[in-house]
Order: sequence, then C-alpha cells, then structure tokens
Amino acid sequence: MRTFDCHCCQPASRLFYDNTRCLGCDSEVGWCPVCCSITALRQDDNDCYHCTTPGCGAALVKCDNYALHGICNRLLTPDQYAFYGGLCDCCRHNRVIPDLHVEGHRERWAALERAKRRLVYTLDLMGLPHPSPRDDAALPLTFAFMADATPENSFAHATGNEQKVYTGHHEGHITINLMEADDVERERLRVDLNEPHRTLIGHFRHEIGHYYWELLVKGQDEAACRAVFGDHDAVGYGQALERYYEQGPALDWWENHVSAYATMHPWEDFAETWALYLNMVSLLDTADNSGLRHSPQDGGIDAMILAFQQIGLAINELNREMGLLDAVPAVITPAIRDKLAYIHGRVTDASRLPG
Repeated sequence: MRTFDCHCCQPASRLFYDNTRCLGCDSEVGWCPVCCSITALRQDDNDCYHCTTPGCGAALVKCDNYALHGICNRLLTPDQYAFYGGLCDCCRHNRVIPDLHVEGHRERWAALERAKRRLVYTLDLMGLPHPSPRDDAALPLTFAFMADATPENSFAHATGNEQKVYTGHHEGHITINLMEADDVERERLRVDLNEPHRTLIGHFRHEIGHYYWELLVKGQDEAACRAVFGDHDAVGYGQALERYYEQGPALDWWENHVSAYATMHPWEDFAETWALYLNMVSLLDTADNSGLRHSPQDGGIDAMILAFQQIGLAINELNREMGLLDAVPAVITPAIRDKLAYIHGRVTDASRLPG
C-alpha cells in the first residue's frame, strides 16, 4: 500500500489510503481515479472538486457514499458519476448494504468498506478485472453486507425466511455477515474455530478467490487446477463440508495445505491459497512503498515467496515483542509453493488480457 503527499501543505504532509482529511492543512482528501492517488481536494463554486496533484487537476465528484454517508473516500469524474449512478469503483459493486437505522450498523459497514477498498487496490495492482453490474461482463462482481435477523431486529435485512446470514460466494455474488466487522465477535469465532488468522480483509481475500476460480479457471483451466488442488468434482461440496466439521483435518494437513479449512474441499483449498497470494502481494507492495528492504524480485513466484518469508519473519518477531499474534502465520511447503505458482500463473495470464 502506497502513501501519498498533500500538495496543499508546505512541506507536504503524508496522506494514507483511508484518509478523508489532511491533518496538516485540514483539506478534504480522497481518491482520484485519474491519477490513482489520495489527493487534497479543491472545491469550486459549483460544489465540484478538483484534484490538486501536480499534472492532474481532474474535475471530480464525490461518491454518493462519501458525500451522503461518510463511508467512502473516493471520487469519480463527472462522466463516471453519470454512468455508474453516483457510485465509485468500490461502492458500485454493492447489491445490499446494512440497515443504517440499526445502532452499530454504520460503523460496521464502514469497516467492511475500508477492507473492500484495500481489496480493490490490490486487484488493480495485479491488473485483475472486477466488473460491476453496470459493466458489460458475463460475471459481474457484487457484494451483500447483511446482519442476522433476530425476533427483536427482524428488519435488519431481507433474506426471506432465513434467520442466519452465511458468509460465502455464489456465481459472482459475495455475502459477508455484518458481525465479521465486530472485533469481539470475530475474535470469539477465531478462537472457537481454531483459526490463527481470521481477519476482515482475510474474508474478502478468501471469498474473492472463489470469484476468480469461476472467472479464470472454470471451463478454461480445470484440468490443470485438478492436478494441483485435487478433483473438485470427486466429492460433493455439501458432503465435504459435513465430513470436515465431523472429522476435522488430518494431523499433517499443514504439509499440503495453507490452513486446516483448505483441506475441506479443493475449492476451499484454492480460495485459501488465493488469499495467501493476495497477502503476499499486499505485504510486498507495502514493504516496497515503505522503504523496507527485501530480496530483489524477478517477477517469479519463488522470488515473491522468499521476500515474503524474509519480511514475514521480521514482522512476526516485532509482533511477538508486543505480545501480538503472528501477522504471517503461513508455512510455505513445496506443495503449497506449487499451488501458489499455479495461482501466480493464472493471475499473470489474466493481467495480460486486453482491458
């Protein structure tokens, strides 16, 4: 993740990806889609904004979720605003948002959107498509952020007769239970399910893995995927899920899988490995932009893994000094390396496609 400069300050103040205001000059700031940076905003007499990044100066309009709800920090060009109904490149993917009349929903929605913006930043960095419903694409990406219905709060969302919202993916649509944005509840689940690294951004990176399996593998490269992850048609998903929660993973699961949950079914193995790959890309990008040194990369998966392991060891030791959990818990065995190499190949191929 990059940091940015506020060019309205002398000397320039540092801006971060989630900022909406500069602490140096008190200017409003936001993401400019033209120069792809967090920038201070100059407002004109018509309530429109202009990017202050030198060499840009684009005319901009706030995303409606920025202007109306303070949930977003992104802007659009006037043409984009008209075409996408006032929603930025992150918010236009939303199909369902929480009921903001319910106490606590706004704050949890904001946390979900912060994580989603970081996901989109990484997808753009990798050159991966993420079409919205208004784009001409066969498999648009959509999100639903919903809370469990209870007798006291049955209006929190509309899910028919269902009372429980399950985080998951289906044909390009990702649903995330709003309680995952509650730090206390998520930590309780992390401990109960024995998951060493259950995070909000982790949910996004896992579920988007299912989306890209459908976009990049299904009907295109399934034979090669089977050779690495196993036959996804050998056992029904429901049967595999039931068996996993009844029997658990094998004791030596870590030799071939990035997590215990990855042993449940080849689709989950792919999604868990995809999430690890996005962790690697994000951590290395942040390390590069923060001035942290690591081994030179040649664009190959082995150089990425080496750099990731070197930085991960340092971060883990720093966390241990502070009494925190390891930030990089994964052990990359030869089998996991081959799975990461497969995903790296699909990502590389996809990023070379036109558009």
